Amino acid sequence: MAITADDEPGRADRNDVRRANLALVLRTLRERGPRSRARIAEDTGLTKASASSLVAELEERGLVRGGELEQTGHTGRPGLAYGLSGATYGVGVEIGVDYLSAVAVDLTGTVRLSRRLALDVRAAAPEAVLDAAADLVRQTVRTTALRGCRPVGLVVAAPGVVEEGTGRVRYASGLDWHDVEVGAGLRRRLARHRFPVAVDNDVKLAAAAEWACGVAAGTRDLAYLSGEAGVGAGLVLGGRLVRGARGFSGEIGHLPLDPTGRRCACGRRGCWETMVGLGTLLALAADPGDPVRDPATDVEARVAEIRARADAGDPRTLAALDRVGTDLGLGASVLVNMANPEVLVLGGYFALLGDHLLAGVTRELAARVIAPDLGGCRVALSTLGFTAAARGGAHTALERVFTDPLSVD
Repeated sequence: MAITADDEPGRADRNDVRRANLALVLRTLRERGPRSRARIAEDTGLTKASASSLVAELEERGLVRGGELEQTGHTGRPGLAYGLSGATYGVGVEIGVDYLSAVAVDLTGTVRLSRRLALDVRAAAPEAVLDAAADLVRQTVRTTALRGCRPVGLVVAAPGVVEEGTGRVRYASGLDWHDVEVGAGLRRRLARHRFPVAVDNDVKLAAAAEWACGVAAGTRDLAYLSGEAGVGAGLVLGGRLVRGARGFSGEIGHLPLDPTGRRCACGRRGCWETMVGLGTLLALAADPGDPVRDPATDVEARVAEIRARADAGDPRTLAALDRVGTDLGLGASVLVNMANPEVLVLGGYFALLGDHLLAGVTRELAARVIAPDLGGCRVALSTLGFTAAARGGAHTALERVFTDPLSVD
């Protein structure tokens, strides 16, 4: 609902009122689609004069654009429908174990550009990884500039424990990173671009993408599990992303499910990710020297090869998938028992091989979840593939615009 300067005692600051009403118009267009200024006034409670003024300012800032005449079915002259602009976008970058990816998503939710670079991040020095990530962002900005588009922010998806606010990766076991200044390093490298840079945990951002545009879009209670080198969880409960006291929630891959099992990169023994991480699946399915175990090869290509072997009925591949699916269901049952989500979304490589993993997953869930019928939880496979975390970063970068349109010149 619209805000006026008289809504609170002492008269609110007029700039704050305008900021709030500009944001209200933007969110209305996001939720309800293009509409005339008269309908915007109706939907928001603004006066027609205020709605017209706000739309004009948003158009001047490049956040909305006029399109076709609105067809309402009513008599009278139709108004020009205004919608969100596709020329303003957020950038998400994911730092994976063996790749970097960048995704540009505009205000309408459309992916304007997506790129992935195969890179053995684990073997590279952190500074070299940040150099490559900055180059990927520059390429994205240059390419989209040729299309008349501009970025308004960058959010980096990094694995492991990310310190909220600073953008420091405190610890990422899969990369053997300790206290890497990802945020500060990228801000320094990209200083000339003058857009804000933030860093968050990759799985939390992937969960945000699923909530925004995935198979569970809009679900108030969802759990997202992603697997690659490690395993992480993102929880959206009551429509809000769960972060924990210091933003460190979701490190479910280090559940000690097999105390006598393999040693984890974190130094402990029997962590869940040693049972279901992509490296474990590849080791079960293929011998050393097999191309699917080459980190220099694009991860999606390697997973596609595993899928092709499974589809062809290769016994070793199928046995490996059944083993990992069973262990995946074991750990997932802990998450379902704890959070009682409406949807459990499997992402990362779990989704790409999902139809070969689901039998083991559902078998273990049925055996171990206490509530009847899994407490109303259904299992879904992500359709976002390996872009989920980067897309979540791009959507998060755009939230600044929807919250404060005045932040965009």
